[in-house]
Amino acid sequence: MSRKSANKAKLSDTLTGTEQLGGETRVAIVTGASRGIGFSTAEALARAGMDVVVTSTMKGGTAEIARRVRDNGRRVLEFVYEASSRQSADALVMATMAELGRVDVLVNNAGIVVRRPLEKMSDDDFDLVLKVNLSGPFYLVRRLVPQMVRRGYGRIINVSSISATLGSPKAMGYAAAKAGLDAMTRSLAEELRGTGVFVAGLSPGSVDTDMLKGSGFDPAMSADEVAAVIRYLVLQAPDAMRGARVEMFG
Repeated sequence: MSRKSANKAKLSDTLTGTEQLGGETRVAIVTGASRGIGFSTAEALARAGMDVVVTSTMKGGTAEIARRVRDNGRRVLEFVYEASSRQSADALVMATMAELGRVDVLVNNAGIVVRRPLEKMSDDDFDLVLKVNLSGPFYLVRRLVPQMVRRGYGRIINVSSISATLGSPKAMGYAAAKAGLDAMTRSLAEELRGTGVFVAGLSPGSVDTDMLKGSGFDPAMSADEVAAVIRYLVLQAPDAMRGARVEMFG
């Protein structure tokens, strides 16, 4: 059996059965769920017994993952979402509350990278990368944390990148945004200590996704493997891991 096949078999084994969630169904928002890490994460959380809100920047982009969520017997809400937009964040939260009534888990996964050398990277390129990768997670956190605190329960997982610490040629904006996201994760985790809201992040290396193309790096792990770690952080991680940034090198 190949390493890739073995990894898939292991993930399938860990995701069978419905997690015990205190007698109630949790609701998770997974941004950037049309493919890659977000797709695998949404499916993993549905298999664990959660209803899932899945977002994409394109209408119809979440059709396949929505089908998979429903195949696991869970409710799903598809939403066209622009992470760089405050208005889109407002609309996403309002639609989720109207349709599913609550948000227990937020996985900030949506992201973009602009690969250009400094002399070819415009101010607008840099600003957009920061807005999607850093401001976007903040917009949702600010809108969702108060209700999580009121209920005394919440899980926020921010998907960062090894690029935040190692750097990456021709991706200065991406590295800067992910470093900022790591700092936001740590600060928010401390601010919410004692509220029942858990915050953590993870920093994958070279994941076999579309975003890796053109980077010059070979894939070192699958999106399913990253999703398995996110699932652990959502469902099993002890409070002692709050603020942690889990590195995955493959």
